Amino acid sequence: MSSQREYEAAEYLEKHKLIELMNNLTSMLFFYRPDRPKEFLIDQLERLKLSKARLGITPCLFNDSNLDALFGVLDPSSQGFITYGQYKEALKTLGIKNFNEFPDGASDDRISQETFIREATEGLVRSAATFQL
Repeated sequence: MSSQREYEAAEYLEKHKLIELMNNLTSMLFFYRPDRPKEFLIDQLERLKLSKARLGITPCLFNDSNLDALFGVLDPSSQGFITYGQYKEALKTLGIKNFNEFPDGASDDRISQETFIREATEGLVRSAATFQL
C-alpha cells in the first residue's frame, strides 16, 4: 500500500511539474536573497499566474541583466570567460537540469560570457515552459 501512495505522489509531482517549479523558485531566492522571502515567493507566483493568463505563456524568471551579473560574479577579474566547471555549477544553481554538456569553449575550459548567456537563457526558457500555474 505504501509503495502505491509513493507512486501516486511521484506521479502527481511529475504531472504538475512541481519539482521544476520549486527548483526555479529556490534558485531565485538564492540569486536575489530578498529580505522578505515569503512575500517574494508569493509575488513571483502571482506574476507567473498573471503572465500565463494574459499571454498564454510563462516568462523566464531571470533576464539578461541577471545572467550578466552572475557571470560577473564568476569572472571577478573580467577575463571574459569562466571555466567549464563554473558553467555547469552556475546552470545547476539556476535550476537548469538539462543543458548543453559541450558548449562552445568547453574543450578549452573557457566558456565566454556570450556562450554562458545563450546557454543559460535557453535552459531557463525550457524550465519556464514547465510551469503549470
